[in-house]
Amino acid sequence: MNKSSTFTALRIIITLFTVFSHSQSAAQFSDDADVYTDKIKMISVGAVLGANFCQVDGDNYAGYHKVGLNAGGIGYLRLSKDWALSFELLYSQRGAKDNGVRYSPIDSATLITKYRINTPYAEIPLMINYFDKHKSHFGTGFSYSRLLNATELMESDKGYSVDFSKYPFRNSTLDYVISAQMHLWKGLFFNVRFQYGITPMRSETPVGMARADRQYNNLWSVRLMYMVR
Repeated sequence: MNKSSTFTALRIIITLFTVFSHSQSAAQFSDDADVYTDKIKMISVGAVLGANFCQVDGDNYAGYHKVGLNAGGIGYLRLSKDWALSFELLYSQRGAKDNGVRYSPIDSATLITKYRINTPYAEIPLMINYFDKHKSHFGTGFSYSRLLNATELMESDKGYSVDFSKYPFRNSTLDYVISAQMHLWKGLFFNVRFQYGITPMRSETPVGMARADRQYNNLWSVRLMYMVR
């Protein structure tokens, strides 16, 4: 992923956070609205549920066509009124999916009719978050992921196949994460997150089936988060 793509993702997240904050600031809240006047807790926990929209950088496909589950728990440790650390334990389905029939990069007379990568992970993101006065917050940090299993499928009109077992995915990866959470109601938040691999998910790729020697996870997540009060 080039620097311009990274900066674009960061700008989108920051813009979302700014819009969320301004939209809330424009609203009028009474002094007795407990959701905004309750005391800040030093430690709070909750649950998250949503979807990943994924691609693998370094294969021969582009686009966030693979959709997977993103679910688990989250905890916050408040450092001050405006800052908090967050820790998550997630089940995260990632991978890649073709977006149509295409010619094989190995044999131009062969059509690849289906291509899939499925890589579910156990994931632990650690982030630092900045909160506005209405509890919406913006965060950035790192995520450690452990591969649970992996499958890779390729089908063609001529029965062409590749032995993908020769090119295993790495057991663990490290990603950077940027995220924006909009406070909706009481303990409910809407979350948009971008995540990209610092370390590759695969260090050796199938000959002719990839455009790079290394492959990286690249995904957006859209989630709902509910914090237990």
